Amino acid sequence: MEVELKLRIHPDDVQDFKAHASLARFALSPPLEQDQTAIYFDSPDHELRQNLAGLRVRQAGKVWTQTLKAGGGVMSGLHRRHEWESVVTGPEPDLYALRKLIDLRGAWKDLVSSPTFAARLAPVFTTTIHRTTWQLRLPEGTEVECVLDEGRIVSGERSTAVSEIELELVSGSVSQLYDFALELLGTLRLYIENQSKAERGYALGRESRPVAAKAQALALSKKMTIEQAFEAITGNCLQQVQANAIGVARSNDIESLHQMRVGIRRLRSALGLFQEVISVPGELQDELNWLFEQISAARDWDVLATKTLEKMAADGLADIVEDIRQAALDRAAGLHQLAAEAVGSPRYTRFVLMFARWLHGREWRLSLPAVKGKGAKRQLKAFSNEMLEHDKRRLSKRGEHFEQADAQGRHRVRVAAKKTRYNAEFFQSLYPPGKTKEYVTALSALQDELGWLNDLSVGERLLSELEADRSELAGVSNFIRGYLSGRAASEQREVNKLWKKFKSKLPQK
Repeated sequence: MEVELKLRIHPDDVQDFKAHASLARFALSPPLEQDQTAIYFDSPDHELRQNLAGLRVRQAGKVWTQTLKAGGGVMSGLHRRHEWESVVTGPEPDLYALRKLIDLRGAWKDLVSSPTFAARLAPVFTTTIHRTTWQLRLPEGTEVECVLDEGRIVSGERSTAVSEIELELVSGSVSQLYDFALELLGTLRLYIENQSKAERGYALGRESRPVAAKAQALALSKKMTIEQAFEAITGNCLQQVQANAIGVARSNDIESLHQMRVGIRRLRSALGLFQEVISVPGELQDELNWLFEQISAARDWDVLATKTLEKMAADGLADIVEDIRQAALDRAAGLHQLAAEAVGSPRYTRFVLMFARWLHGREWRLSLPAVKGKGAKRQLKAFSNEMLEHDKRRLSKRGEHFEQADAQGRHRVRVAAKKTRYNAEFFQSLYPPGKTKEYVTALSALQDELGWLNDLSVGERLLSELEADRSELAGVSNFIRGYLSGRAASEQREVNKLWKKFKSKLPQK
């Protein structure tokens, strides 16, 4: 399986990269430069793309090579994919030769073995790349192929520039791969690149915005150790954060920002869940908190403009709320820009690389005291039972006087319910479906209602801020705040009913 780290580099920094002291220090020989042209193939309905695969034929000098990459995944710029490659006679793929190479059963082999698919295969887009390659030997003997690609991806009349570094792990430690990237980041403008050239090429062929990514399904095994479960759960959360970075940084997409914030919250919950056995470096915690703060303000104004006020509009108050709604959208747009700058910054790249190095290099093992290390060998099911019971007790305690709670008290219950739900979803695959589905569903319903009450409370606060800047909106803002306050009182009765229903599922003293 191919393992490589992809980083975009600012075009103005390319010459500095080529002259970087680290390349001179670790290179085994002078770099090799080569012009390459690649043609990517698929059927008209993109069957390969639908099955997470890409097929190209690339010319380097007088040699044509076909490559099929498929499966695997990407996290923190680290791409892991199956790869099969062979020499061909010209700019057309040889599916007969390719299917003899594929050593995995599945959709990819079925496609390249299908005469119908072969007859429908056609070029989709092309790349023209000037490639510079260094063979590196890093400290402790890790060997890396370092590639600088400069060029363009072309699909019909559309094209996009390529300026990226690929660090492919030939042998040795993935931690060293991240160390080298972090060393480069000290003097260069580098950014995590989660999209392959194939993904960018397909995107050129259609009018589309990035699609917001929800959390992927997580399947744990009862045979896993607690350490293995920690790596799987935390990696799953980090993947959701990273999958939404493009939508936040490049398109100011509201749903991408929302899902990125959800991913950060899930990640924080996961780190808290395992804090008994694994401690997180303070620097990583601080950077995670920084990232959360950078995107949260925009989300609060998004909710006010597109959810809270739109519900008022649906109640027949559209004319009254329109000026306030537009002012909220304007405030949200400015904060989206700040969020985009944060996610597109070298600081964000550094955080992701550092976190990924800590996670995939299993640096968290170094901080385990002996007793905790031994405790981490316990059966995962026993650990999950203990943690989920702890979550239930915490939620029960915070909700002891729920019916009389103020906004702050309800907020504490909501946070506890959210963490309880996330943790239950992390471990859900360890239990029979019928045992967990009803519980998670009830948690979700309670969380949604508490979330709506919180939206009303936050909305009142934001409207007060708006009044301070836009005095001409004070009158209508006061009316809306009064409306929201009344709506909150009404909704509280419904939430109380939900809480009483859910409370019966919690452990009693």
